[in-house]
Amino acid sequence: MRSVRWLAAAWLLAAPLFGQYFKISKDQLIELTKGNPFERFEDGRPKVPTELLEKVRGLTVEEVWGVLPGEKYNNQFSGDWRILHPEKKLVGRAVTAMFMPGRPDLTSLVTGDLAGRGIKFSAHQWVIDQLQPGDVMVVDLFGKGAGGTVVGDNLAMAIKSATVNGGLVVDGSIRDLEGIFAIDMGLYFRHAHPSAINDVVLMGYNTPVRIGESTVLPGDVVFGDRTGIYFIPPASVQKIVDRAEETHIHDEWTKEKFSTGRYKSSDLYPRPRDQKMRDEYEAYKKSRLPKK
Repeated sequence: MRSVRWLAAAWLLAAPLFGQYFKISKDQLIELTKGNPFERFEDGRPKVPTELLEKVRGLTVEEVWGVLPGEKYNNQFSGDWRILHPEKKLVGRAVTAMFMPGRPDLTSLVTGDLAGRGIKFSAHQWVIDQLQPGDVMVVDLFGKGAGGTVVGDNLAMAIKSATVNGGLVVDGSIRDLEGIFAIDMGLYFRHAHPSAINDVVLMGYNTPVRIGESTVLPGDVVFGDRTGIYFIPPASVQKIVDRAEETHIHDEWTKEKFSTGRYKSSDLYPRPRDQKMRDEYEAYKKSRLPKK
């Protein structure tokens, strides 16, 4: 609690105006994500290794679900999305952006401050220009439909080019859906609308954001499949991957046994009832787990 108060106080006292509401310092970002066990980007954002991200790509939402609630992370899943390519999993490191409804005095302050720092184009494009390979742009646009369209087909292609295997999650809208559909990228959104983004103001870059009922921190591993999206704290990624290897082996053995038609569901699932079958499964698991 003390560290949280320190972070809030440091944020409010930071100068100049730009730093007070738009982004936090490298030291503050490291404090915010101090549970991260991996290297970091230059700005302090956690950098989960690429090889571990590729292992995450083989997971299911259920396998993530099996770990995080047990570690008290109960608010990391978000569902009810429209998905550009449901057959394509979305995996990457979160880069967060938080927008609020526009109001003239606040919008004037923010846009004027950005312009004074040489940022003379739209704030959402500035965020896109910061993306790196393996990133997922995670945008809190408070579910906005009309005017909440963070990308059309051109900016979607810019995200695809910058992130390579990453993508976009927007709790808001996209435009030019027909054009975006041709792009092979992971993209989760709430609405599609023909309007351009308007009457919103960017109030946070790589700060904590709320996506649906989830809390997302910069550097979280974004994992999306047909069910929805999980935002995984970096410290939990390796444990989830290790446990998933056992789950895959269990499911492989169980399905093969069921396919013979010799067993009832309660004979084998969720675990074999007969000791002989349990021994057979344990021997199979031992043979399939990688040697350590």
